[in-house]
Amino acid sequence: MFSHVETFGVDHQTEALVIGLFNQNQQFEGLLKEIDEALGGQLIHLIKEGDIRVQEKRTSTIHTLGKLGAKRLYFVGLGRKQALTKNGLKESFGLLFKKLKEAKISNASVALSTFDTGVWSEQETAALLGEAQQLAMYEFENYKKKSNEPDKQLEKIELFSFYKDVVQSALVGYTYGKATNSARTLVNLPSNMLTATDLANYAVEMAHTYGFEYEILEKEEMETLGMGALLAVNQGSAEPPKMIVLKYQGKEKWEDVIGLVGKGITFDTGGYSIKSKDGIVGMKTDMGGAASVLGAMEAIGELKPHQNVVAVIPSTDNVISARAFKPDDVITAMNGKTIEVLNTDAEGRLALADGISYAKYHGANYLVDVATLTGGVIVALGTHTTGAMTNDSALLQQIAKASIETGEPIWELPITERDKKRVRGSKVADLNNSPGREGHAIMAGTFIGEFAEQTPWVHLDIAGTATSAASHELGPSGATGVMVRTLATMVCSFEAN
Repeated sequence: MFSHVETFGVDHQTEALVIGLFNQNQQFEGLLKEIDEALGGQLIHLIKEGDIRVQEKRTSTIHTLGKLGAKRLYFVGLGRKQALTKNGLKESFGLLFKKLKEAKISNASVALSTFDTGVWSEQETAALLGEAQQLAMYEFENYKKKSNEPDKQLEKIELFSFYKDVVQSALVGYTYGKATNSARTLVNLPSNMLTATDLANYAVEMAHTYGFEYEILEKEEMETLGMGALLAVNQGSAEPPKMIVLKYQGKEKWEDVIGLVGKGITFDTGGYSIKSKDGIVGMKTDMGGAASVLGAMEAIGELKPHQNVVAVIPSTDNVISARAFKPDDVITAMNGKTIEVLNTDAEGRLALADGISYAKYHGANYLVDVATLTGGVIVALGTHTTGAMTNDSALLQQIAKASIETGEPIWELPITERDKKRVRGSKVADLNNSPGREGHAIMAGTFIGEFAEQTPWVHLDIAGTATSAASHELGPSGATGVMVRTLATMVCSFEAN
C-alpha cells in the first residue's frame, strides 16, 4: 500500500495530493510555493476566504482544474504548530481518510514535510499516518443484506519524503492499526458466533501464522490442575471452557517473561445474580480483554520484538442452568485459595484468578491483566480512560508511558490495606469475590492482586473504554480495540527491572 517518492514535482500524477497546513502567517516555501504559483497565487486567498481551513481537524478539498498533476488537493488543517499533539495529528489523519473513502479515491500522495512540527520526525508522522489509515477505515461486516456493487478502496499511498525509511515507519503504524481492528472484530462478533471454542481456534490459527507455541487446555485438564474458579463460572454452560495459551519467545532463554492475561467471557448473563434486561444487552463484548491480548499478540508476531511473552486467556460464557454456580458457593482456585461467591456477576475476576496463576505456571515474571471488569470503573473514570491498579509502580510507569504514546489514557486507582481486608473478609473462605458496591472497581482489582501475589502486576479495567457509543475520528461506534497498541508498545520497549 505504501511507497516512497523522493522527488515530487507539481506535475506528479495522482488522484489526491495531501498537504498539511498550520494556522500561522502563510509564507509558502518549497512544494507549497510551487503549488501556489501553479494556481496563480490563489492559495492564500482561499485560506483568507475560509475555502481552505487551517484549524485543527478540518479538511478542505479543491480541484486543480488541470493546472497540477494532482486532480485534487486535500488540505489537512493542523491548528497552531505549538499546540499540535501526536494524537491530534492521528485524529486529523483519520478524518482525512474518511474523506478519501467518501470520495472513492484509490491512490493518494502525502507531502510529509508539510506536517513538520519541528518536534517529531517524518518517520513518526508516517507511523501515525499508517495507524490512522487502518483505524479510520475500519468497518465491521455485519449481517445485513449487502449490495453486489464493490466499494472502491484506497489501494496506494505515496509518501513524499527525502527519508526512504518512512515506508517502514508507516508499515509499523499500519500493523498497530490492523491488529487493533482484529480485536475490534472479535469484540463485535455476536456470542453465538464466538464461543470459547471459536476463540481458541482463532488463537491456534494465529499461532500457526506467527510460529507461536500454543496450548489449549480442555475442561478435564483444568479439573486435573484444580482450576476451580474458571470451572465454577463455566458450570452452567453447555459450551466447554478453554484455557488458551500463546507463547512468543524473542530471546534465547525463557526469562524476563511478560504475561498478558485477558478476560475471555464470551457472554455474561450475570448468572444467578442476573443482569437487568437493559444491562444484559451488549454482553457479547465481555471478552474485550481477551481480544486486546490477541490483538497485541498479532502486533508482536508481526514486529518480532526481542522479548518473551506468554498470553493466557481463560474463556467461557457465564449463563444460568440447574448446574450453574450460586451465591454462597465456596470454590477453590488453581493456587489453592478458597473463595466465597457472593456475586455470580463478579465472574471475570474468578476467571482471571486462574488465568493469572496459569501465566505464573508458564514462567511469567511480569503480569498485565486486561478485562471489561466493572461498571464501577465507568462511574469513576468515564468512557475515555482505562482504570489501572498495581503492586509495582515501575511496571505501571512503563505501561503508562506506552499509553501516552498510543493515545489510550489510563489512571491509577489505589489498593490499600483496608481494601485487602475487605476481599479477605469471608467467614468461610480465604477470600470473597464481591465485598460490596463501594469502590467496586477497586475491590475487583484488589481481588485479582491476591493471585498475582509478589509478581509485579498491573490490572487494566477497560469496561468503559472497550466500546464507543458513537463514531469518532479513528473509527465507527462499537468496539475500540483499546489497549492493543498500548500492550504491544509496552512489550516492544520493555525494560526488565
